[in-house]
Amino acid sequence: MALIMSDVARFEAARPRLEAIGYRLLGSASEAEDAVQETFLRWQAADVARIEVPEAWLTKVLTNYCLNQLTSARARRETYVGRWLPEPLLAGDRMLGPADTAEQRESVSYAVLVLLERLSPGERAVYVLREAFDYPHRDIAELLDITEAASQQTYHRAKKHVADGKARIEVDDAAARRIVEEFLVAATSGRTEPLVRLLAQDAVSVGDGGGKVPARAKAFEGALAVATFLRGLFKPGDAKRAYVGGAPGIYATTANGGPAIVAVVDGRVVGISCLEVTADGVTAVRSQVNPDKLVRATEQWAAADHGSPLHIL
Repeated sequence: MALIMSDVARFEAARPRLEAIGYRLLGSASEAEDAVQETFLRWQAADVARIEVPEAWLTKVLTNYCLNQLTSARARRETYVGRWLPEPLLAGDRMLGPADTAEQRESVSYAVLVLLERLSPGERAVYVLREAFDYPHRDIAELLDITEAASQQTYHRAKKHVADGKARIEVDDAAARRIVEEFLVAATSGRTEPLVRLLAQDAVSVGDGGGKVPARAKAFEGALAVATFLRGLFKPGDAKRAYVGGAPGIYATTANGGPAIVAVVDGRVVGISCLEVTADGVTAVRSQVNPDKLVRATEQWAAADHGSPLHIL
């Protein structure tokens, strides 16, 4: 059925929330955009006048589409080259969604997105809808066609799985920049000792190149191993510059609400390293260098002035 302008406007008003839900469920901005587009097509084909609560209808369509995608994603990731990591989003991206509460900010942190990969699709959906968007269990039950009791049980089980990860420290933008600046000074010093002091004893470092860019699939484990790897990673070299098409400028910023290092060549984001910080120090360095997962970040980067890089490799 043809949509009238008010129907289109209603969908567009819901789009930011749908995008934010889709991103948290799928861990991919591009896949979230596809999910929202599919939801619009189904909205376009529906008898909108008979839909009593359009926002709930749209959320249900989107969520169920994402659940199907998550189920098939498990099979796809068995053939994925290297380690699969979520697509990071830079500060200001509307797909990060609401950030009014600590729970909402935590739900989209890079560390939690990684932990959500451990959950079943159903657990992930309940956790996201409850934790990030404060849906009551009654509404979640209707959206997912389960009982309210099942929603509550699934939520508590999912929350426990996520809580089993290391306790992170919430930092503001200024603190995040200080952390990254201190980290970069240590990483570019040419010595491992300054880095080891910043890293937790059980720190890990892993990267996602998607088979298109060299990245370490098996994690480096332990402060010394991670520090040794990072020392070499941040050492300037002609081969590195030739591979990425120039000398990368290294910036301090935030991604998914946490401290992040961004490498940029001629306005193109070629890498984002998200730092997970706890009271023990930096416990994880997760680097996204798959170019397919940096397209949106490049668009976001171009939309603002970031000043001069802190370092050039």
